[in-house]
Amino acid sequence: MQTRLQRGAGILLPIGSLPSRYGIGSLGDEAFRFVDFLCDAGQTYWQVLPVGPTGYGDSPYQSFSAFAGNPYFIDLPTLFGQGLLTAEELTAAELPAEEIPYEQLYYTRFRVLRCAAARFSEDAAFIAFCKAEAAWLEDYALYMSIKAKHEEREWTLWDAPLRSRLPQAVQAAARELAEDVRFWKICQYWFFCQWQALKAYANERGIRLIGDIPIYVAQDSADVWAHPELFELDEEGVPTSVAGVPPDCFSEDGQRWGNPLYRYDRMAEDDFAWWRSRMAACARLYDVIRIDHFIGLARYFAIPAACKTAKGGAWRKGPGKALTDALDRARGEARIIAEDLGVLHPSVRRLLKRTGYPGMKVLLFAFDGDADNEYLPHHYGANCVVYGGTHDNETVVGFCRSLRGEKRRFVLDYLGVKRTADLPRALMKAAYASVADVAIFQMQDILQLDNRARMNTPSTLGGNWMWRLRAEQISDDTAAELRTLAKLYSRERKD
Repeated sequence: MQTRLQRGAGILLPIGSLPSRYGIGSLGDEAFRFVDFLCDAGQTYWQVLPVGPTGYGDSPYQSFSAFAGNPYFIDLPTLFGQGLLTAEELTAAELPAEEIPYEQLYYTRFRVLRCAAARFSEDAAFIAFCKAEAAWLEDYALYMSIKAKHEEREWTLWDAPLRSRLPQAVQAAARELAEDVRFWKICQYWFFCQWQALKAYANERGIRLIGDIPIYVAQDSADVWAHPELFELDEEGVPTSVAGVPPDCFSEDGQRWGNPLYRYDRMAEDDFAWWRSRMAACARLYDVIRIDHFIGLARYFAIPAACKTAKGGAWRKGPGKALTDALDRARGEARIIAEDLGVLHPSVRRLLKRTGYPGMKVLLFAFDGDADNEYLPHHYGANCVVYGGTHDNETVVGFCRSLRGEKRRFVLDYLGVKRTADLPRALMKAAYASVADVAIFQMQDILQLDNRARMNTPSTLGGNWMWRLRAEQISDDTAAELRTLAKLYSRERKD
């Protein structure tokens, strides 16, 4: 059973939201500067969103690989410093800073990276990396190369021999696309070298990295193409059932995510080897791993692929303790947080208790109903992580400004303030004062930004995952305020 997390506080800020002159945050100087800010602010944790290469809709939860890193996060000035880019190429890569311009990135960033890759000399470290990560890297690099040749279409629309991974077709593609395959491997090498340098810097200063492991993988991914036997697919590789959640008071049709479902019976035959490899890979990236949609391990919602909404779905029993035991064997020293949000079936509560994983509390959910709402701080047990809101919620300021009538009066009374304008800081104080082991707020909420800074609106396409932090917003005054709060409630990072 996992022991409790160290009491502390943290900030949720995706890598892509860091300041940068190149359109998206990277693993360069600004990431190291943010670690310094966390130290000055008395924080212990830095939580990021998934760092895999983003696919359809730019969502970090729809990635081309469950193992690869996002090439957009490779720091270009670092490559320039290594003599792999010219000053002209670096200048040409500059993009607007207000929001992440994904379309422009798609058409410009890879050209720059290919220039750098053409100058890269394969050394012993690169060869060792490719050998160590071969189990996923070979499939990913070839997948991205074949995908480009097929005008970026997903693998179910490829030529039949490649779609079915006939050995002769795969070998012929690897020979034909050898230069492309090399490029994608080099990008992964750069990403992981830069990530490990950042992680070492953070850990040396007492900062622990928290990262997400999405429960499902994208249909358009190297994982499903390379391991179709692990997923519920028909003979053409098309899902027969897909993931989602049922209709509720927030959504009349429920949510049809569309991710293929796992064949847990097949996975159990080798003691969940694919999952263990995935968890071990995450444990090399992060100190703490948040399992997204953890409730799906206890029971999951299956929607027939032919259904256009979630209304035709049904609950199935998940792998439960058999899978969490396998994950525990693979995670090493890394710790786990269970994203247990939603209607908790007794089976989910039992699984949480048996694993010892901390669940999540979200303050923005605490004020629907009355004083019995389990997300109110007076109901917390110590073994949990409290958030102001998550990347899927409106900002704290946006939430507070929307309060009306009796609900507004209840929130004011509960937090002991008189004005709506005082609520955001009062919410933060309530989280820090609680018995929850860890308190985490989005950077947008620490800066008291309104809903224009919202990260994602679920079930919408476009306009999401774009928010950027400006360099001048990382201030000494904000750090001092957070450190005071952390010290007041025994959450200050111990040097």
